[in-house]
Amino acid sequence: MLNPKVRLLVVDDDALICRNMSIIFTALGYATRTAPNGFSALGAIRSEIPDIILSDLFMPGMSGFELLSVVRRRFPSIRVVAMSGGFEGTTIPAGVAADAFYEKGCHRPHLLLDAIEAMTHSQKSRAVRLSLRSDTPIWIPTNGHDPAGEPYACPECLRTFPQVLDKNAASTRNTKCAHCSNPIQYAIIHP
Repeated sequence: MLNPKVRLLVVDDDALICRNMSIIFTALGYATRTAPNGFSALGAIRSEIPDIILSDLFMPGMSGFELLSVVRRRFPSIRVVAMSGGFEGTTIPAGVAADAFYEKGCHRPHLLLDAIEAMTHSQKSRAVRLSLRSDTPIWIPTNGHDPAGEPYACPECLRTFPQVLDKNAASTRNTKCAHCSNPIQYAIIHP
């Protein structure tokens, strides 16, 4: 049985997945909470910072791509496992701000359990984790706006600015904030 102080936040818009993950990880000794999307997850993080986040990537509202980018920048000490049925294998998809990846529906749940277990015992250097922050892109939907219809903001000065998005872009792109000249790396979320 693990130390009950290892806090796990499961983020998925599928209520059944949240429920099942919560049952499994609670039985394994984790203090488990759930959130149905990225916005709810940020609220849960504000109330109590988890040790590990297990997050789906494709969710309405704030996607896992966006959530993990914010988590990596604002809470670099939180360990993250991204999960999705949209990618195959165990390799972290390019530009996803995660420490591990789990393919949903792969019928190998031991891979997820092993990844979470390894994170509970690993003592990765905080300095190394902090250095990952600048490599994490901001994920922007193809319409260039957040779910509330607002343009995205610079993560440094938090001011919005226009950016023409190449809808065919498949990788990360670079730009500078029009206000503070902060270099910004972004990627496009294709529905």
